[in-house]
Amino acid sequence: MAPYRIRQYEDGDYEVVRTMFGHGIKEHASAGYIHMLKCLQTQLLFLGLFLAVLAASGSLLVSLLALLLTLIGGWFYMRSLWTDYVQQSLRNDLLDIRRTYLEAADSCFWVAEAEETVVGMVGAVLPDDPLERGRALELKRMSVGREHRGRGIGRALCRTVIHFAQECGYSAVVLSTSMVQYSAQQLYESLGFRRVSERSPSLLARQLGLVVGS
Repeated sequence: MAPYRIRQYEDGDYEVVRTMFGHGIKEHASAGYIHMLKCLQTQLLFLGLFLAVLAASGSLLVSLLALLLTLIGGWFYMRSLWTDYVQQSLRNDLLDIRRTYLEAADSCFWVAEAEETVVGMVGAVLPDDPLERGRALELKRMSVGREHRGRGIGRALCRTVIHFAQECGYSAVVLSTSMVQYSAQQLYESLGFRRVSERSPSLLARQLGLVVGS
């Protein structure tokens, strides 16, 4: 396969970076849905619904239909979580990438390029958590195109952020990733990252076991 190189973001990368981010995030909707179905809370919820409808209607068919509709609703809810996250990100730091990452202090954005095509991306910014300010930089928006994975591009992008943080005088790099981004978790842990906290985007997500690790 063609070699790749990592370079600083340019304005001409704007659309492909935003598109790559959206596609990469939405890929995890299916994994998130499966994770939700495996949670004991979800299984008990579906069982309770099935039994309640069966008791009220006396019809096995109606009960199964209610369960099916709930499963479909759960899929749309899960997909909406990831879609909403993409839209929020595109309206925030990815709306003006140059201002957020290239003009701000101790921040930068890089792309991985192969055959003059952007195949990966990552950013570094000051962390949102004020307790981390002055000690760490935050790795954000790391993504590699599906057909280019397994080539070490993600690892190289992470190392680029780590080296940048060291050059800027920071002693640590922090990041957040979802519990269903298994490959990303393995990559980060292999580079020395460790999980220090978990949080859920909403009360319902917390009940379904959907959390973000930091």
